[in-house]
Amino acid sequence: MKKLTISALLAVFAFAPFYANVPASENPGVVKTVADAIKWKSESINVGNIPQGKPKLIRFEFTNTTSKPIIIENVAPSCGCTTADYTKEPIAPGKKGFVEASYNAAAAGPFMKTVTVTTSDSKTPKTLSFKGVVVS
Repeated sequence: MKKLTISALLAVFAFAPFYANVPASENPGVVKTVADAIKWKSESINVGNIPQGKPKLIRFEFTNTTSKPIIIENVAPSCGCTTADYTKEPIAPGKKGFVEASYNAAAAGPFMKTVTVTTSDSKTPKTLSFKGVVVS
């Protein structure tokens, strides 16, 4: 029994190098299709100086560059000081949609916030950001 176990282990180790040399997929078109499914007008926005105590609306616009409708499944602001709105209906191929963030400018000073967007074309979330300075 001991010889059988040792023989089996040796066989596994003998064939392991063959599996280690399996080449990666050479199809960058799939990655490019997913990456280009939504073309954002801007993924980062500098809003500059904004007055304290007055909410600021930041709008991120995009175009569906696929051949099928895309649905925004989830939009998650990074903190409670930001709320979000977005295009609720499916965005047809070639059409535009939006994600809006409303930042509550309560505290003076510089800020940088993010909004994470998940769509039907990719389960990998896209992070949009905006920054500025709240002045009193």
